[in-house]
Amino acid sequence: MATSIVMPRLGDFMTEGTVTRWTKVKGDHVDQGEVLAEIESEKLNYDLEATVAGFFHPVVNEGDTVPVDGVLGYVLAEGEAPPAQESPQVPTPAAGPSASSRPARAAAPVQAGDAVPSTPGARRLAASLEVDISRVTPTGPRGRVVDADVRAYAESQGAAPAPQAPPGMPQPSKTVPLGGMRRTIATHMKNSLSGTAQLSYFLEVDVTDAQALRREKSRGSEGTITMAQVLVKACAESLKRNPVINTLLVDGNVLYFDEINIGVAVALDDGLIVPVLRNVENKSLLEISQGVHELTEKARVGRLSATEVTGGTFTISVLGSVDGFTPILNRPQNALLGVGRSVQKPVVRGGEIVVREMMTISLTGDHQVIDGALAASFLRRLQQLIERPSQLFS
Repeated sequence: MATSIVMPRLGDFMTEGTVTRWTKVKGDHVDQGEVLAEIESEKLNYDLEATVAGFFHPVVNEGDTVPVDGVLGYVLAEGEAPPAQESPQVPTPAAGPSASSRPARAAAPVQAGDAVPSTPGARRLAASLEVDISRVTPTGPRGRVVDADVRAYAESQGAAPAPQAPPGMPQPSKTVPLGGMRRTIATHMKNSLSGTAQLSYFLEVDVTDAQALRREKSRGSEGTITMAQVLVKACAESLKRNPVINTLLVDGNVLYFDEINIGVAVALDDGLIVPVLRNVENKSLLEISQGVHELTEKARVGRLSATEVTGGTFTISVLGSVDGFTPILNRPQNALLGVGRSVQKPVVRGGEIVVREMMTISLTGDHQVIDGALAASFLRRLQQLIERPSQLFS
């Protein structure tokens, strides 16, 4: 029976991906687990592996952009024909700005009716600038049109007037369209704020003992334990006590989970990504440290797998250069912890002024599900764990 090869979901908010390269040609035998294609999304590059062994039959071309769960091809048994609803040959894409075909690296213009090999970002930019992408000379890998090609063509043709600053403002020195990962993040943030009742709660916690203990444990472990990793462990323990925080709101229903999957936001050059550490409720602090370090390194080189960027039930965002901030929910999650910097401050302990290392944390919750009492209960438990941290390191 034919096994479909589908476009994976490389993140909770991915809607489409591009087949940048097939590693096999039609009719090749593939083994289970063998890489079939290189997939590109807004945030990731991904090696798509065969789920079964058989013979490869593609139905899209290199450079095609396909919706999530769309069929890219099949793995067939020996002598088996592809499903009847699909053409036995790799289809020729229909004419139009969203179609694409296997490119030949050449400067010659694409003929009318032909597909245009291009990146998703280049197509969006061409649409926003009202540029006919078939007239753009490609310079990208494998003859694809990239963003820079579209900008260069638009500048040479005067394809669209430059956006004008509001009256009274100076002339901008540079205009850059909001695109790529930044555009995806912007859309997600706007939708999050407009679709939820977000409220943030702040608490200052004493991390003096936790910082000292993590430094001591780091010296005797296989790697450095960071304060962010300590907070991942502390959040998991607090979520066990406050399960309503570890929920999603989907179509008016609150979904509860025993499994605690914590996303840790990682800053990239053009945005951020949130890899997910799974089953944190069962992990030791050392296992959490190793897992977060591995995910962070993979995020920075764009090698996260689909399962490593989906399935989060709670998120932590660390911004160590500010005292505190109000993070925006990672929908459909109902809560997110913001972590500011830790800094030495004079505080009152036992009626005396002493210097302690303090950190401001903020919990943003969807007030549709999480009211102030629930948020306070979570934060109080988190404070207890951080300020008496021996349990976290056991």
